[in-house]
Amino acid sequence: MREKEVLKEDILNAFHSRHATKEFDPNKKVADDDFRFILETARLSPSSFGFEPWRFVVVQNPDLREKIKNTAWGAYGKLPEASHFVIILARTKVDTKYDSDYLRHHFQTIKQLPEDHMAKYLQRIEEFQKNDFNLLDGERPLHDWASKQTYIALANMMTAAAQIGIDSCPIEGFGVEKMNELLEEEGLLEDGHFTISVMVAFGYRVKEPNPKTRRPYDDIVKWIE
Repeated sequence: MREKEVLKEDILNAFHSRHATKEFDPNKKVADDDFRFILETARLSPSSFGFEPWRFVVVQNPDLREKIKNTAWGAYGKLPEASHFVIILARTKVDTKYDSDYLRHHFQTIKQLPEDHMAKYLQRIEEFQKNDFNLLDGERPLHDWASKQTYIALANMMTAAAQIGIDSCPIEGFGVEKMNELLEEEGLLEDGHFTISVMVAFGYRVKEPNPKTRRPYDDIVKWIE
């Protein structure tokens, strides 16, 4: 019991310590094994129906970092100082529609579902996309749905990093069209199979943040018994 209480305290301490780091120390780098651990928490993250509709592009190339810095206003203060910089891509409708080649391969080869089970599963996904969440009206709904999945992985990465003393900052400060144009030019979107979702920088803080503030527990939690 004592071990669980210590673990809970360590996790909450990490949450209190974590903040959107605006300035990173350019002289401190995250160790390779530590960053591999962070990426593994992203890879193991849950996603709706087990789609795994994401890709994590770790950008360490100085030239591409400079291009991103000059394209995404939210990244301007993070690059090149951040130790590691990740662009999280979401799979597009090409791959996430119920009848896509990606899903058939994913469930057949990765998930290793029996053919009859897979057929029923894909039928359930079709019903979900058509009727439950109305995701097939245009390109945007499935894009937004896939992006929501990437934020689960994003949160897990930042939390895991905080637990081992590594700082982070999620970045939405960019024009989607401009960033997609840049990434397409760099050959990272694979002819429309991916689109940008969000970005995140990792490293070590230069200075301590202001104390964390949040709304009171009773204001945001409602129990119905």
